[in-house]
Amino acid sequence: MNELLETLSHVVKEPLLRPLLTAGVVLAVAVVIVRLVQGAATRYITDRHARFRVRKAIGVFGYALTALVVASSVSERLSSLTVMLGVITAGVAFALQEVIASVAGWAAVSLGGYYKAGDRVQLGGIRGDVVDIGLLRTTLFELGQWVDGDLYNGRVVRVANSFVFKEPVVNYSGDFPFLWDEMRFEVRFGSDLARVDAILRSAAEEVSGAYADEATRIWRDIQQRMPLEDASTRPMVTMSFDHNWITFVLRYAVRYDRRRATKHELSTRILAEFERSGGAIKVAASTLEISRPTSG
Repeated sequence: MNELLETLSHVVKEPLLRPLLTAGVVLAVAVVIVRLVQGAATRYITDRHARFRVRKAIGVFGYALTALVVASSVSERLSSLTVMLGVITAGVAFALQEVIASVAGWAAVSLGGYYKAGDRVQLGGIRGDVVDIGLLRTTLFELGQWVDGDLYNGRVVRVANSFVFKEPVVNYSGDFPFLWDEMRFEVRFGSDLARVDAILRSAAEEVSGAYADEATRIWRDIQQRMPLEDASTRPMVTMSFDHNWITFVLRYAVRYDRRRATKHELSTRILAEFERSGGAIKVAASTLEISRPTSG
């Protein structure tokens, strides 16, 4: 036992090992303090996105402060190694270009407001909901691929933060959490066109009218900050035709996370109204065969 204590005493007094021991103790204490502060600060926050952001901010600030404390405590010991550290740093910087770019991307995302946890984005060709923004990678819960519509497919994808400097960052739920969506309906010549128009407008107002009111308010707020035209968020119906059939296009605003459900509800209502028209509305079909009288 005495030999063990004596060995530990020599280790603590060793000039090269003392800074490492100090850094280890400071880091252990910092981890405990950060966890306690995170728990206390988020105890009464009910919104899960706000709670996640607060925990993340406390963690980044706490560990950054710990790094500064450790660096200042060992700086005097490292003065004689300045030249060697400079050479090593240059080599590491060259070898870890992608890592450095990802850290720079994390800073750009954090300070530039590209996206935040909970946003629906497309990064590097991957579309999904942001669940974490790490120092090197952004974690997405993926949408689409073999699954149609805006539905999760079950995969978790981690995208390097350096992508923000290389490819466009598409944010579906940032400043304007709405999308304009469209549905097309082809009807045959001889249909009651006024009735088709009325059915589409009525269904859109009933299903997406509430979205339009909220979207209009947010759009006006955005226009105060961005040079955008006064786009309409109310449902709109337009008509065109060619030699085959008449095409109606229903355009409406919908929340980014309700696009598929809203289209389903609209389709159900509109199809039911078409069927109740008693033949006044004839839906076109590309596979429809029109019988012609045969010569004989």
